[in-house]
Amino acid sequence: MSAVEAAAGKAQAMVRDSVKTVIAASMVGTAIEFYDFYAYGTAAANYFPKVFFGDTTNPTVALLASLLTFAIAFIARPLGSLIFGHFGDRMGRKTTLVVSLLTMGIATFLIGCLPTYDQWGIAAVAVLCLCRFIQGIGLGGEWSGAALVATENAPENKRALYGSFPELGAPIGFFLSNGTYFLLEAFNDTNAMTAWGWRVPFLLSSILVIVGLVVRVHMEETPVFRLAQQQKKVVKSPLTEVFKKSWKQVIQATFL
Repeated sequence: MSAVEAAAGKAQAMVRDSVKTVIAASMVGTAIEFYDFYAYGTAAANYFPKVFFGDTTNPTVALLASLLTFAIAFIARPLGSLIFGHFGDRMGRKTTLVVSLLTMGIATFLIGCLPTYDQWGIAAVAVLCLCRFIQGIGLGGEWSGAALVATENAPENKRALYGSFPELGAPIGFFLSNGTYFLLEAFNDTNAMTAWGWRVPFLLSSILVIVGLVVRVHMEETPVFRLAQQQKKVVKSPLTEVFKKSWKQVIQATFL
């Protein structure tokens, strides 16, 4: 038996979370993160042009400026993957998943509390951009971490199935976010939504984040990472190791 096969056998023998726990920790957490992400997208298209860019005389310019803040998160997501991937390989998947959920949750809640342009001026827009950037970092760390939790807890012949759990979180978050806005808009007119209604999905996110944290705090560390700890194979600088030994694969995967 090779060393790789022996290590795989030990990982299989270690205690792992149940299927329900893995689904809850990966899929539910990812759904919450994407709920936050999509809630911003809906608000950026429908309400932020008036709330934060209402001083612009041209409505099209206001809309484009608002959507530009939406794009900020896509710049931050690769950075979030690097940061949380680095610390996930040092400290464990469980810790980084909890922190990524908190990162996204706090940024989303703060957006819901943010004063408008009329109250704070350009400072409101600056803080909005900062919160959006932090959202991107949180989601970048969440998606990669959730995929690791799912696949590293999977039996050897079910890794693809378990790896699909985090991917289901994105459409679930989409429906939750748009469903929330649909209900709000069904019972409130445009003026009410612009005045305060757009804040409700961001503030409601705090409840979902608490639920996600409860699930993740009670989950076990993945058996693969625990095995690496037992064999003292956890490196001090995982990010350096990746770019030193696997930089070609990183570039290939990025551009693919």
